[in-house]
Amino acid sequence: MAKRAAGDAAAPQAEDFSFVSPLVKYLLFFFNMVFWMISMVMVAVGIYARLMKHAEAAMACLAVDPAILLIVVGVLMFFITFCGCIGSLRENICLLQTFSVCLTVIFLLQLVAGVLGFVFSDKARGKVSEIVNNAIVHYRDDLDLQNLIDFGQKEFSCCGGVSYKDWSQNMYFNCTAHNPSRERCSVPYSCCLQAEDQSVINTMCGQGMQALNYLEAGEFIYTNGCIDKLVNWIHSNLFLLGGVALGLAIPQLIGILLSQVLVNQIRDQIKLQFYNQQHRADPWY
Repeated sequence: MAKRAAGDAAAPQAEDFSFVSPLVKYLLFFFNMVFWMISMVMVAVGIYARLMKHAEAAMACLAVDPAILLIVVGVLMFFITFCGCIGSLRENICLLQTFSVCLTVIFLLQLVAGVLGFVFSDKARGKVSEIVNNAIVHYRDDLDLQNLIDFGQKEFSCCGGVSYKDWSQNMYFNCTAHNPSRERCSVPYSCCLQAEDQSVINTMCGQGMQALNYLEAGEFIYTNGCIDKLVNWIHSNLFLLGGVALGLAIPQLIGILLSQVLVNQIRDQIKLQFYNQQHRADPWY
């Protein structure tokens, strides 16, 4: 009888015991909650930017539209972090595994993309050239894209993809004789050399620059293309890029680790509950 009484006293303690650590559970929850809110902001900003565009411009260049990219990334992040939030809060193994697998796939894709970009640098450069040329073609079709190109050309002191004459690919800046545009043979104002004391931007400073040779045009605009400038900047800032890549990888690895730890704890808890149910009918339990 004494043994059974001792067993009865120990039973509530055994049932109160839990393998699931509240620290791991709520740390994973708040970790996902932060990125979940960020994803909602990204989607909202992307949708707002998309709706603010004219209908004809909105359908002009979906492939290079920054608003579309923001929406896609935001929706993907929303789905993944939603699984992490609900999975950790409800201790749902299925949602936690979905969260962990998605993060692992994204991490591996980033790793593979980085390795392939380094190994096949020539092909990566060709792909970048294709993207830049496509952006030049649609320069006037999308205000967000236009601002992005202007910002890049100012920051890198460059013009066009390979050279300033790449702007002939744009229908407005095309330098053929039959082009009726008033911007024929011109380049965007962001290609122009800016004086330090210049207070008012001359948006017509690139007028007719494509008709000049490199030496003549070099007195007024940047003649070097942005692709070479971008490659040189990457080579000069490898440590910075490595730090950014590490900063992106660490949260992903933390999320994967925490989710797997919590999944293992939940499985141990399920085994404990199953064990208790099996032995609950035992008089000596």
